[in-house]
Amino acid sequence: MKARRALHFVFKVGDRAETARFYRDVLGMRVLRHEEFEEGCKATCNGPYDGKWSKTMVGYGPEDNHFVAELTYNYGIGDYRLGNDFLGMTIVSSQAVSNAKKLQWPLKEISAGVYETEAPGGYKFCLEDKTSSKEDPVLKVTLAVSSLQKSVDYWSKFLGMKLYEKDEDKQKALLGYGDNQCKLELQGIGQAVDHGAAFGRIAFSCPKEELPGIEALMKKEGQKILTPLVSLDTPGKATVQVVILADPDGHEICFVGDEAFRELSKVDPNGGKLLDEAMAADKSHEWFAKRNTPKPSA
Repeated sequence: MKARRALHFVFKVGDRAETARFYRDVLGMRVLRHEEFEEGCKATCNGPYDGKWSKTMVGYGPEDNHFVAELTYNYGIGDYRLGNDFLGMTIVSSQAVSNAKKLQWPLKEISAGVYETEAPGGYKFCLEDKTSSKEDPVLKVTLAVSSLQKSVDYWSKFLGMKLYEKDEDKQKALLGYGDNQCKLELQGIGQAVDHGAAFGRIAFSCPKEELPGIEALMKKEGQKILTPLVSLDTPGKATVQVVILADPDGHEICFVGDEAFRELSKVDPNGGKLLDEAMAADKSHEWFAKRNTPKPSA
């Protein structure tokens, strides 16, 4: 198995403007690229919705060497029901803590120098009030699991992740594909995992030639494949190949061919401008308001 990389986590967002404010002004990330789509994604990147949607990638640096957030916005959906599946993203950034305090964004100190906050929609973030020793301050993503050992076996044996730490007492395990990459933390919750309607997706890259092997292994082992190997087109950009899996608790996992993804994910210096223009042109809230009805919830 050649090098694999942790790429991004997908969040469904209902309030695009307030979400953009949180990631840009509070966390201090920048828009890396923004894309608009007229119909749903073949790999359900935007969830099970067929209408117009957008994708905005935000992070602290290029996707080649940073773990970033993918913000998917469905024009016809106002908010999404949260489950207990996503437990947080941990970021090491004293600047983010300072920004939050300055903007009076709600913070809760859960231990010395460690704060919990929420993005619009209720997604939890853990901010460590110190300077990151690594180029990418995004430390880990924490997902809930019903059986820690079963999940560790899946991610390590089937997906080839290295087990960095495991604490049976706290029911936690830390895994990853590289020492300097964002890690995946699994937290046992002793109950079924509920993905709500806001369920996300975590993405990794691998050499394109490994994708058929990943799919074949999952078939052999009787594991769930949500989307068999498929090519996804982005107008004017590279076509990428992906396979979408689900772990034992139903967490969605995307593997994408690394070579084409590096081409697709190049930073667009106009990304922020494109997002701002799209938000200014978005009249969906007005459409519903004129009909005296709120945007539908999912």
